[in-house]
Amino acid sequence: MGMPTQTGNSIKVGVVGDIGEDEALVVPRATAGTQDDIAVIFSGGRYFAIDDTCTHEQTSLAQGWIEAGCVECPLHSSTFRLADGAVLSPPAPRGVAAHTIEVVGEDLMLTPNPERLA
Repeated sequence: MGMPTQTGNSIKVGVVGDIGEDEALVVPRATAGTQDDIAVIFSGGRYFAIDDTCTHEQTSLAQGWIEAGCVECPLHSSTFRLADGAVLSPPAPRGVAAHTIEVVGEDLMLTPNPERLA
């Protein structure tokens, strides 16, 4: 196992417990079928999924500082809201796309945002 499995539009990307509080895992774009890698983040007891690449420079947001429902880019400290990917502070010019992540039983099921499919 270990490899994500696709069911319809949803992809199993892990199970409950795989991601620690205020931590992230990255689903490669090849696996998700999307234009960008997807960061799946667990924060405040909830799961979120957003495009992984900062809109300012090519940096993985999964490597950033996650706190209080936001992630701060590790490079220049732009902050993005996990719930919808909105940018809350510069220098990033715009937000990142958000994706749907649901817990089904113990499985973390990711449904990529249709607008971000490759």
